[in-house]
Amino acid sequence: MRLNTQTDYALRLLMFLATREGRLSTIADVASRYDISKNHLMKVAHLLGQGGFIDTVRGRAGGLRLAKPTHRINLGAVVRHIESDAALVECYRPDGACLIGPACRLKGVLGQAMDAFFQTLDAYSLADLTRNNEGLAALLGREAA
Repeated sequence: MRLNTQTDYALRLLMFLATREGRLSTIADVASRYDISKNHLMKVAHLLGQGGFIDTVRGRAGGLRLAKPTHRINLGAVVRHIESDAALVECYRPDGACLIGPACRLKGVLGQAMDAFFQTLDAYSLADLTRNNEGLAALLGREAA
């Protein structure tokens, strides 16, 4: 499985915000630090806001912050929310019309692999990535949370 760019940006945005300990950060701050597109990051922030992972504050003094503590932001939940189409192959899609579908065992094998992938992600929270991670905080320009 390959994560899409939005998922990559979502996880990076969450890690950035986690190093800010509740302070507001702007899209420009994050985009500049990671050297990524502000437009793409705005879309990602919108999706994370819809999912309840971040709060967005509008206005001149606005910005982004985590909507809940880092230990309550599950990585599996984030990836599931951002990856709107996690179907590995055609037979997982609602409109999939694979000729060998009724006799194919590949779907079961791939299903097990996908389950294992998400079980691993489900075992970790944003806190596991950021807590006591001075190296990450230093690279992002702030003290560790």
